[in-house]
Amino acid sequence: MTTGYCVKCRDKREMQGTSAITMKNGKPAVKGTCPTCSTKMFRIGKA
Repeated sequence: MTTGYCVKCRDKREMQGTSAITMKNGKPAVKGTCPTCSTKMFRIGKA
Protein backbone atom coordinates (compact mmCIF):
# COMPACT_ATOMS: atom_id res chain seq x y z
CA MET A 1 0.00 0.00 0.00
CA THR A 2 1.03 3.58 -0.59
CA THR A 3 0.96 6.23 2.10
CA GLY A 4 -0.18 9.76 1.41
CA TYR A 5 -1.19 12.90 3.28
CA CYS A 6 -4.90 13.43 3.87
CA VAL A 7 -5.65 17.16 4.04
CA LYS A 8 -8.99 16.58 5.77
CA CYS A 9 -7.61 14.33 8.56
CA ARG A 10 -4.27 16.21 8.61
CA ASP A 11 -2.38 12.94 8.91
CA LYS A 12 -0.44 10.45 6.79
CA ARG A 13 -2.51 7.37 5.99
CA GLU A 14 -2.47 4.29 3.77
CA MET A 15 -4.37 4.96 0.54
CA GLN A 16 -7.25 2.70 -0.49
CA GLY A 17 -8.15 1.95 -4.10
CA THR A 18 -4.85 3.21 -5.48
CA SER A 19 -4.22 3.59 -9.19
CA ALA A 20 -1.03 4.67 -10.94
CA ILE A 21 -1.48 7.63 -13.27
CA THR A 22 0.72 9.87 -15.39
CA MET A 23 0.45 13.63 -14.99
CA LYS A 24 0.33 16.05 -17.91
CA ASN A 25 4.06 16.72 -17.62
CA GLY A 26 4.83 12.97 -17.90
CA LYS A 27 5.72 12.32 -14.25
CA PRO A 28 4.20 9.33 -12.43
CA ALA A 29 1.71 9.75 -9.58
CA VAL A 30 -0.63 7.67 -7.42
CA LYS A 31 -4.30 8.48 -6.80
CA GLY A 32 -6.48 6.94 -4.08
CA THR A 33 -8.86 7.59 -1.19
CA CYS A 34 -8.49 7.98 2.57
CA PRO A 35 -9.77 4.92 4.49
CA THR A 36 -11.07 7.09 7.36
CA CYS A 37 -12.92 9.97 5.67
CA SER A 38 -13.08 8.84 1.98
CA THR A 39 -11.40 12.04 0.76
CA LYS A 40 -9.41 11.83 -2.48
CA MET A 41 -5.64 11.57 -1.91
CA PHE A 42 -2.79 12.17 -4.33
CA ARG A 43 0.93 11.42 -4.21
CA ILE A 44 3.55 12.38 -6.79
CA GLY A 45 6.06 9.63 -7.54
CA LYS A 46 6.02 5.92 -8.27
CA ALA A 47 3.88 3.58 -6.19
